[in-house]
Amino acid sequence: MEFGRSMTSANGQATNLPVRMPDSIIVCRAKQCAPVNLSMSAEYIYNSLVTMLQNNMHQTALICAGSDSTHSCIETYVAMPITVGVTPAYAYIDAVKISDVTLQKGKKTLNLLLNYNLTYNGQTPDCTPAQSLAFVRDTKTILLQDSGYTCKMTTISSSTVKTLFAIDYIDLDYGFIGGYYSIGLSGPAFGGGNGYMLIRLPKDNYPLSPALQTPKEKKIESVVESTITGNLNSSEEQIFNGVQVFPIKK
Repeated sequence: MEFGRSMTSANGQATNLPVRMPDSIIVCRAKQCAPVNLSMSAEYIYNSLVTMLQNNMHQTALICAGSDSTHSCIETYVAMPITVGVTPAYAYIDAVKISDVTLQKGKKTLNLLLNYNLTYNGQTPDCTPAQSLAFVRDTKTILLQDSGYTCKMTTISSSTVKTLFAIDYIDLDYGFIGGYYSIGLSGPAFGGGNGYMLIRLPKDNYPLSPALQTPKEKKIESVVESTITGNLNSSEEQIFNGVQVFPIKK
């Protein structure tokens, strides 16, 4: 296997090469990109993924076939050759909805519920959600995989789709996750392929900014004056920065 060779053809369709495991993982933050093993820990990557995915819960992310060297999209989908019954076809995936994100206590893993938008030959089959697992083993291995989800692509029975995604690129500034994928189908519809793809999340890693602002101070010169002269009646009590002001007894 040639490790320098791209896993995706020029038209964005998957090749038949074995899935490639990345040699290194690139993370971009504050508009700067660097290999993870030079300046980051596995815990930092895991925490960043948690924040990024939780920020995009119930959102739909776009999927595109990309270049592993430039980390840019080649097509607006990933395509795989399949056979539906006896008919050759192509399956396409162009989006995924992140329906749920839960953490596993004591482990650097994430349980995800993903709904892939899969089509073939202009048809959209009914597919079940993919119960997926994302985990950070170390600074060289970040994987997203599922136990297989089913799609009703023929009248006979459902076909099973399994996905493996080896992540090698995370952009915290713009919400991109890139890596090498392998998608396989089994059943009345079978086939699949491998390549490089990018997931474009609607939200980036930084929207966690709760509105914790000090309320504006009100002008209460008249209250202070009345307090000094002792002319403030009990029915005219006012609030000064959250503290109740009472008349000073002489």
